[in-house]
Amino acid sequence: MSDTRRRVKVYTLNEDRQWDDRGTGHVSSTYVERLKGISLLVRAESDGSLLLESKINPNTAYQKQQDTLIVWSEAENYDLALSFQEKAGCDEIWEKICQVQGKDPSLEITQDPIDESEEERFEEMPETSHLVELPACELARLEEIADLVTSVLSSPIRREKLALALISEGYIKKLLQLFRTCEDLENREGLHHLYEIVRGVLFLNKATLFEVMFSDDCIMDVVGCLEYDPALVQPKRHREFLTKTAKFKEVIPIRDSELRQKIHQTYRVQYIQDIILPTPSVFEENFLSTLTSFIFFNKVEIVSMLQEDEKFLTEVFAQLTDEATEDAKRRELVNFFKEFCAFSQTLQPQNRDAFFKTLANLGILPALEIIMGMDDLQVRAAATDIFSYLVEFSPSMVREFVMQEPQQADDDDVLLINLVIKQMICDSDPELGGAVQLMGLLRTLIDPENMLAPTNKTEKTEFLSFFYKYCMHVLTAPLLANTAEERKDNFQTAQLLSLILELLTFCVEHHTYHIKNYIMNKDLLRRVLVLMNSKHTFLALCALRFMRRIIGLKDEYYNRYIIKGNLFEPVINALLDNGTRYNLLNSAIIELFEFIKVEDIKSLIAHIVDNFYKALESIEYVQTFKGLKGRYEQEKARQSRSLTRYRREARSLEDDEEMWFNDEEDEDDADAGVEKRVEEDFPESYGKFLGAKKVKDSEDKENLPKRTPSGSFKFTFSHSAGTTNGSSSTSSKPASSASPAAPNGSSAKVASLPAAPMVKAGLVGLVDYPDDEDEEDEEEDDEEEELSPRKRPRLGS
Repeated sequence: MSDTRRRVKVYTLNEDRQWDDRGTGHVSSTYVERLKGISLLVRAESDGSLLLESKINPNTAYQKQQDTLIVWSEAENYDLALSFQEKAGCDEIWEKICQVQGKDPSLEITQDPIDESEEERFEEMPETSHLVELPACELARLEEIADLVTSVLSSPIRREKLALALISEGYIKKLLQLFRTCEDLENREGLHHLYEIVRGVLFLNKATLFEVMFSDDCIMDVVGCLEYDPALVQPKRHREFLTKTAKFKEVIPIRDSELRQKIHQTYRVQYIQDIILPTPSVFEENFLSTLTSFIFFNKVEIVSMLQEDEKFLTEVFAQLTDEATEDAKRRELVNFFKEFCAFSQTLQPQNRDAFFKTLANLGILPALEIIMGMDDLQVRAAATDIFSYLVEFSPSMVREFVMQEPQQADDDDVLLINLVIKQMICDSDPELGGAVQLMGLLRTLIDPENMLAPTNKTEKTEFLSFFYKYCMHVLTAPLLANTAEERKDNFQTAQLLSLILELLTFCVEHHTYHIKNYIMNKDLLRRVLVLMNSKHTFLALCALRFMRRIIGLKDEYYNRYIIKGNLFEPVINALLDNGTRYNLLNSAIIELFEFIKVEDIKSLIAHIVDNFYKALESIEYVQTFKGLKGRYEQEKARQSRSLTRYRREARSLEDDEEMWFNDEEDEDDADAGVEKRVEEDFPESYGKFLGAKKVKDSEDKENLPKRTPSGSFKFTFSHSAGTTNGSSSTSSKPASSASPAAPNGSSAKVASLPAAPMVKAGLVGLVDYPDDEDEEDEEEDDEEEELSPRKRPRLGS
């Protein structure tokens, strides 16, 4: 087990003068070769990493506060603090620091940072001046004491010496005894001096003095002294407020007396800092830094003690959710949690995370679900504040809880998010302050930007599907109800509808798929545009903004929906009804049409010009609508040119085809004329020619493509060669190559197969029967025997 005496938290002071928690670990003091000296080392208890490595510098001023704190500055704006779990561990490290610096461990501060001129001035003073001599604590010397306290505030070293003198002589309690005497005697002058003295002692900024002044038996007298500000005609009644008005309520008895005392002390010190003491000037702003630290560390301690007391928090939750708990008691329990959560906001991130995880493990969200469904307005308001702290801490944690609810509940109305929406809708505040807060929480929950947790890749899809299925109808119910025929148009309803529209506009921007389906299915935009007729201009602008976001997406799916529903009509009517008034509504509508023109959204431009231009052409103080008309005409001209070119190309194609067919007919006619003249001139020769042609035709029929064994087709061509001196000449070449000159000067002519027989042959041979191969071979052999050598095919492929 680790040594708890050396267990510490490391803090650094940030620019806002707030302490930042750097982690928890164990401290040691050892010689570090690299730093050439004894150093303070803090290693993290989680992974052993080095949280702090700080050399104990002989000239650095270290200060011990509240028995468990050591504070020092390493640079001009870099303050450090070690908060020890146990006093013994703090004392050990403090002795080591004092040993290195050669100081007395009984001191609360090793030295003060002072400039050279001040140091020289004090070196010249006699040694007897090292101790501040306090005047006797008597009524007659109060003015002298006040002057002394005020005079030392400008010197750090004199402040330290005065603080030591006040502690060593028990001077604070003597002064407070004088206060009671002055008050009994109604000695107003003495009371004014005591105000200056106590205020000056607070500005000494010493934790050891605070521990005395803020103890149970002294703090109310300190508050009493601060009531008598000389600048006031009548003293304030701070003690009366703290003792009578501000009452401490224990919703569940706190058994730990130390915790109870710490809570009282922190509240009263916070009251002194925030209410009683005037705002410090620029020169005094650092005088109360220790007071701020005192409050901060008290709060850390209180939260830690409450978290560790599991019985206390468990009992609080049990009574909070118990149906038998009285309303007044439940109200106090909820207010306790509200203050508890508000209290946690001053903590550093690590402490705050631990705090909210503890509440989540104890069941804070199921408890809130029960509380927010109650009729008590105060309880619901406090529950809303607690819910806001949880959403701010972890939206994913809240989303994970609400997505599990439909599995446990049959009624959508009892779902936590629906309870939040209903509370927003039913806000009784005329200014809808609560509704505005709840709308902000809903927007945080449905914002996809914070749904990027690496632990759950499907969170965005799952939650948005859940929200649109179970919650969206609850959110839009007031909008749909108030855009029906009978509707309210009072200011509070208009405000509520504007909040709903703001949330829906957010959905249009961030939930492209889900919101698009919802708008189409519910015809939501048409219902929203009914509000363009509202007498409340801000509501009409919200409706217009909703449409503007939709058009801004430049989604043709939305554009077709707008065109089909003729949804520009209410917008244009609102523009015309507004007349010549130059106001926000006029500018917003003009901007909508300007956007359509600039972005050249053709489908919307055509729809607007075709249906509304006659109503808009008289508007000439802007060029928007003339510009839309110009865009429209440009597009029509472009389409007309394209159509003309298309028709011209189509006509040209038809003419070419007609010319081609006419050429074929002319060739046929020419061939027929030639044949007729040949027949007339050479009747005998022409008859022989026809006989030879018939023989060739029969050969061509026999040489139609035949199927080969492989299933492909074989094309065989027959060609006749000229004969000379009764001898024939044949040659065989591939059909694709040109034939060379035949012997005896004759030429071979390649005949091409007509297209039709090729197609027919292809259609015949779709199925290949292997058994037919032998029959085909036999048929081919028979045909070859019948053919004379002269009629045998010459070219084959």
